[in-house]
Amino acid sequence: MAAISKNGNDDLNDAYPRRAVGPVGKPIAHIQQSRLSSFISRGQYESQNLLCMLDEARLIGIEHVKLFVNSIPDLARPTFKEATADQDLFKQTHRGRSFGPSWSTHWFRIHVTFPYTLLEKEHLEFQWDARNEGLVWSEDGIPLQGLTGGGRDRRIEWIFPKEWRDGKEHVFYIEMACNKIMGNASGDDDNQPPNQNTYFTLEMADIVAVNVEARALLTDFKIIADAAQHLAPESYEAHQALRVANAIMDEFRPGSQDSIKRCRKIAEQLLGNSFNTSKVYRTGSSAIVYGIGHCHIDTCWLWPWDETKRKIARSWSNQCDLMDRYPEHRFTASQAAQYNWLEQYYPDLYERVKAKVKDGKFQPIGGSWVEHDTNMPSGESLIRQFLCGQRFFESRFGKRSTTFWLPDTFGYSGQLPQLCRLAGMSRFFTQKLSWNNINKFPHTTFNWVALDGSQVLCHMAPSEKYNSECDVEDLKNSISQHKSLDQDPTSLLVFGYGDGGGGPTWEHLEKLRRCRGISDQAGGLPRATMGTSVDDFFAQLQEKSQQGTTKFATWYGELYFELHRGTYTTQANNKRNNRAAEIMLHDIELFSTFASIEDGSFKYPKEEIDEMWENVLLCQFHDCLPGSSIGLVYDDSRELYEKTFEIGKKILQSIWALKGYSPVTKTTEVITAINTLPWGRTEVVRLPKNINGGIQEYGLAKVSLFGSAAVQVLASNPDLPFSDSSYQLTPQSSIEEFSSSESESSGEESASEVAEPTVQVEKVDDAFILSNSQLRVTVQNGCITSLIDSSAGIPREVIADGGNANQFVIFDDKPLNWQAWDVEVYHLNTRQELSTEGTSVVESSRHHASVVSNIKISKHSWIKSTISLSPVYDGQPSYVEIACEVEWRETMKFLKVEFPVDVTSKQASYETQFGVMTRPTHYNTTWDMAKFEVCCHKWADLSEHGYGVSILNDSKYGFATCGNLMRLSLLRSPKAPDAYADMGRHCFRYAILPHKGALSETTIRTAFNFNNPLHLFAGESGRTISPIRLIGSPSLVLDYVKRGEDDADVSRGLFPSRPGKSVLLRVYDSLGGISHGRIVADWLIKSAWKCNILEDDVEELEVNYGKIDIVLRAFEVATFRLELSSTPTRQSLPVR
Repeated sequence: MAAISKNGNDDLNDAYPRRAVGPVGKPIAHIQQSRLSSFISRGQYESQNLLCMLDEARLIGIEHVKLFVNSIPDLARPTFKEATADQDLFKQTHRGRSFGPSWSTHWFRIHVTFPYTLLEKEHLEFQWDARNEGLVWSEDGIPLQGLTGGGRDRRIEWIFPKEWRDGKEHVFYIEMACNKIMGNASGDDDNQPPNQNTYFTLEMADIVAVNVEARALLTDFKIIADAAQHLAPESYEAHQALRVANAIMDEFRPGSQDSIKRCRKIAEQLLGNSFNTSKVYRTGSSAIVYGIGHCHIDTCWLWPWDETKRKIARSWSNQCDLMDRYPEHRFTASQAAQYNWLEQYYPDLYERVKAKVKDGKFQPIGGSWVEHDTNMPSGESLIRQFLCGQRFFESRFGKRSTTFWLPDTFGYSGQLPQLCRLAGMSRFFTQKLSWNNINKFPHTTFNWVALDGSQVLCHMAPSEKYNSECDVEDLKNSISQHKSLDQDPTSLLVFGYGDGGGGPTWEHLEKLRRCRGISDQAGGLPRATMGTSVDDFFAQLQEKSQQGTTKFATWYGELYFELHRGTYTTQANNKRNNRAAEIMLHDIELFSTFASIEDGSFKYPKEEIDEMWENVLLCQFHDCLPGSSIGLVYDDSRELYEKTFEIGKKILQSIWALKGYSPVTKTTEVITAINTLPWGRTEVVRLPKNINGGIQEYGLAKVSLFGSAAVQVLASNPDLPFSDSSYQLTPQSSIEEFSSSESESSGEESASEVAEPTVQVEKVDDAFILSNSQLRVTVQNGCITSLIDSSAGIPREVIADGGNANQFVIFDDKPLNWQAWDVEVYHLNTRQELSTEGTSVVESSRHHASVVSNIKISKHSWIKSTISLSPVYDGQPSYVEIACEVEWRETMKFLKVEFPVDVTSKQASYETQFGVMTRPTHYNTTWDMAKFEVCCHKWADLSEHGYGVSILNDSKYGFATCGNLMRLSLLRSPKAPDAYADMGRHCFRYAILPHKGALSETTIRTAFNFNNPLHLFAGESGRTISPIRLIGSPSLVLDYVKRGEDDADVSRGLFPSRPGKSVLLRVYDSLGGISHGRIVADWLIKSAWKCNILEDDVEELEVNYGKIDIVLRAFEVATFRLELSSTPTRQSLPVR
């Protein structure tokens, strides 16, 4: 037999041991996994595990650290200069002492001296922990770095400057804020109301020599153990991670620095050998996860605005420090208002940030003033968020944002994509829909399409976070939760502590390096890259789409958020102030525009208007306007609104004075009505009672668009009893019919030529019947049991058979979580009708009829509901108005009012910004049922073929239509985070508007009129006609008139000014079809342009004797800039 060659496999075969050395067992995986935490956790093994090696030395004695404190009285937040001006106010203090109460500020002066034994240590830092927030300041008043004590987002270290290693005493300051990073709630639930008497104990004020290798091993081990737990359990990579982690534990010897080095060498088996530097991202392998540092700072929420200003400094100073230490670190931050605060209150830090922006490391994003709510602000408010935000970013940093950044807002209006494109942004980032609690949103990267067809490329981070901690699970989820892998696998990983600020820490950056190391060395994780930007991420997506290699799915209309539906209603008075401020700003800019052009003595109040807008936009932050902040925030917002109204009132008074108008008094002989809307109106107006000895009188006003006219006082009716009503009732209004002519089809005839219609009220048995020429309203037990509409010729019953309209109902309101935010579908099962204690006639005249009902809610809560009807003039649509005064003292209850109507439709319509949203009235699918509570603006409508009913309101945003039952949400009473939310007195109005035909301009215009009453003044100016008019399709709305931002006589110097004067007109199609119109100007027009909402000229338009023809597509928002001649006097149009 031939001999076998002893080479190759044969060598190995012969060399393999013939006898077993001994038993070798299979590792018990669950025991190995359970063992891992003991290596890095406190407890029984702390003196023997890795934690005992983290410090080389720790000094706490007074000979090394001396503390002095200046405790600031009255919860004031002084500047550095103010706090340190009197050094005698600093008193010696020590570790272990407590400081408070909540929201107070304490300034510490700290003296440190390093012993010579520490001077050569590799890493010296100061560790400070009082379980609250702080900011380190240099001795000469430069903010250096923020500190956060306590929980998981702990950041307690400040690295000493190298030059301090000289054996001398050095001084620095720490500004202590007595609040946790998430406010001052007691216990573990941050969303509970704040404890106003919290004290914080200074637990740590230490000089520490850090064992750098031990700290690095701690991070190594955390990521390896994380991989063992979260990688696919059946994968080789997970088993490898578990083996490496256990090998590290086996190798470690307490007290042995060499064992730490050996452990780190073992870690390289999983992490590779380049993870200790930024070179790990330059391995040549392609990455699909784009890491970007972020610090979501709620502009207010569980803390007031003034604390946010300090959070910005604390958080952003940290990022500047990290950028100096980690070359790959890129950080993005939105909200121009926060940059504005930084510039105002921390100019040195602002300059530091500005330098990092120039280097491309600190990346402004978002293009809006704040991260605002998008459900409830008006269309013009959304535009101003972009206008103010983009102009700020461009003026400070030389660049506009191309990405709208809104990770935490509670739903997204269907018009946002159009407004984004008009503001120069083609990209949108969010992640909030991952919180949906009924249906899972089906896309990660997709094209989001607005009502008009405009689109933006939208990405929702598949990690489903905007505050990732760079754990293995977050990287894994970037693939496992990615819903658009068929189109493109790339994604954003947005990391850093957020909500209360903080942002990324050194540990986040170190962990991300190690995750990349795992991807390259072992696999099992998607590769992450650093050093890029959000714009870079979107650019590669858009390039693939434009090249045709990728076709992204589309989503049309709103991005409805299936959670936080209670935010349409919570903090009702705050919402009321928002709408009132929006209306006031509209009026101010309208009449300031006219005055600045036609009266040389009037200067357009740009600075005051900007201040007002910035106040309103700030209050539209996504935790302020929705009602989800603590009570301190609403104290602040109330003051800010009061200031805004005060500024606005002064501006309007100055304009009225130019026209010779004054308040109506008892000596007033002529009353003038001013119309702030772009169509003529005929209205019965309630006159001030001081003009006729306290007797209520009414007048008839017939006013052209944006015009004024004398009010005809209507004859009183002495035969009918009069009982005063405590409500200011907005009159009902006419609707102009479409006319292609340029004359004012409504508002030109003398009011005295109009026959005088009447209204009457009578009692029949136990019911009250109010009637005019169109409507007959039967009120029984405070409810409307019948509403007969005769306007269409054949009388029609509006109320469903057996139904009661204006029926107040109350529900239990105990959501699963998030009291101020949420209302769950099961609350509908707790419906209780409220009964009326009595109804009586409160006013009975030929010009106005009212009955009032008193409804008891509970021992401490009640409603006074006044149902009113006015006469009908000029064929105007008539509506039933209800004014309510409510004393609200409930706990976890939800008050609504119902309107069962005799209309059948599978969908209802709701006003949204610059358009209409249709939503289902049925529960066919869970997607339909999820919309059991939706947002609307001034009206909601249910129409069938030939007929419909609209519900108007003056300050509400929550609504529901289930079948034929329309339900307006009125008040909630959550007890967290504001324990007193909505408690107290409320006044609001709503109305029932029946109409023939489908939804039309009748509803659109009547709702505008309902919210914009005529202004009454003493003084006779004669009938005036607006110098600007829009005629054509009745679906077109001239929504806003303002001056150009950069007109020479308006500009505040942010950008080069434009010579001359220009007028901006905001026009939109309100009903969803191609609309033709004509702008008619009496001024001499030099040129006309269609522009974007940033007021960049896009397309020049033809001007023909002051006329400009326009065409808008369905739901388009268009802005037109009219450049006036140097002498913009009114011109005479040629006779045709």
